[in-house]
Amino acid sequence: MSGSWPWGVLIFLGAYHGLNPGMGWLFALSLGLQQRSRTAILRALIPIAIGHAVAVSLTLAAVGLVGAKLPHQALKFLVAGILFALGLYRISRSRHPRGAGMRVGFRDLAVWSFLMASAHGAGLMLAPVLLAHPMQGMHHAMDSATGSNLAEIAISVLALAVLVHTLSLILVAGATATLFYQFYERWGLGLLRHTWFNFDLLWALALMIAGLAALII
Repeated sequence: MSGSWPWGVLIFLGAYHGLNPGMGWLFALSLGLQQRSRTAILRALIPIAIGHAVAVSLTLAAVGLVGAKLPHQALKFLVAGILFALGLYRISRSRHPRGAGMRVGFRDLAVWSFLMASAHGAGLMLAPVLLAHPMQGMHHAMDSATGSNLAEIAISVLALAVLVHTLSLILVAGATATLFYQFYERWGLGLLRHTWFNFDLLWALALMIAGLAALII
């Protein structure tokens, strides 16, 4: 992507997603509490990262496929509309999707991370960044690359963007879960539930801001 600011936005969004308890740190904390081990928290970051990265990758790949059929401006309006719709939906519906309890294993956590990232529109939040500026050197590559070469370039950029975003997420999620692990006996799980629900409105507003960004950047 041209310039350094898009990568900074991807890192910021990863950190922001990592702060959301619904994205996995609450479940990582749960595993740590079950096993009385900080190592269990760190192990839980692996399925969290896998589930989130797969959800984001599939969403961005879908945006790319649709973008191949639509004009760039139309794609921006489509992404913005979906983001606004998701934001309004999150405002009107504060409860998270059901299907898993606090006691989860590796596979359950990966699936839950995938579902939560998908339900919250995490991948779509990244779409405006990737739509705003082509990757660094992309224009030059397009002049000489065709067919499979161009596809390889696009896949490489997408993979790097998802990797940078996911690393930021797990660093913040891991730090947050570890911090709560140290103080959970004092604050209790009531504080965790309070934090979980308070995040819904902020997340909904962030989706709508991302939708606005898709239109203006």
